[in-house]
Amino acid sequence: MKPQPTGPFPYRPIVGRPPLSWPGGARVALWVVPNIEFFALDEPVPEGTGRMPDVPNWSKRDYGNRVGVFRLMEVLDRHGIRGTVALNANLCDHHPQIIDACLKRNWELMGHCQTNTRRLNQIPPESERDVIRATLDRIAKASGTRPKGWLGAGLQETWNTLDHLADEGIEYVCDWVNDDQPYAMDLGGGGKIAAIPYTVEAADKNCFTSLRYTAEAFERTLCRQFDVLYREGASSGRVMCIALHPYLIGVPHRIDSLDRALAYIVGHAGVWRATGSEIIAHARTAGVI
Repeated sequence: MKPQPTGPFPYRPIVGRPPLSWPGGARVALWVVPNIEFFALDEPVPEGTGRMPDVPNWSKRDYGNRVGVFRLMEVLDRHGIRGTVALNANLCDHHPQIIDACLKRNWELMGHCQTNTRRLNQIPPESERDVIRATLDRIAKASGTRPKGWLGAGLQETWNTLDHLADEGIEYVCDWVNDDQPYAMDLGGGGKIAAIPYTVEAADKNCFTSLRYTAEAFERTLCRQFDVLYREGASSGRVMCIALHPYLIGVPHRIDSLDRALAYIVGHAGVWRATGSEIIAHARTAGVI
């Protein structure tokens, strides 16, 4: 993508689009994205002290991989939801037991850089393509399936990221949080990739670390987000993403808020529990992308 003032897609306001129908006439496609990440102890932790080892900031994130992720899995299992994991590839080497647990549940694995301590816009430009390829190759080796989706660490991209992703076979990207329906990106030269609705507004990280929400406030946020999308989805289908981090939502005093919110959401008729690839495949069949 060349530097430009707008994104690589036409401006298409959501009003006036042809109606989008989900399988079975569902109003909302619900997809849950656990961000299962690896933070290196010998590198600066984002939002940490900048000094190493940053024991308190690193270890609270490690709690998510030792404990929180398994609590999260139990909750999603209870509600019949398969996660679409934004996965740091280095986790395959350091915590293979988590990969095994994801594969046992038939969860989808997306690329999410190699580690969350290095973002694509913070590395030498000439190494970006290699980092993306290495991420996808490592996940494919661990899971037997090459990822179709991508979420950048910190949602960060460079002007070249989308081209590299398309060249590596990625079908959809989550970094562009500007819509409630999937849409197609035209990268020029025949390159195409789809954007899928992700969220920072209704993500646990934003709610707990930036807005300082209580668990009950986060639960209300998810339910209110759903209520509006469900109402609008009566005329044209919407996507509701719930972005989660095991070290945040997986602590004992928060996990039940997610459980109650999901019970409320899936208790409605017309909610399609989907993975990212399933949403994109249906949108492609429907001619949306």
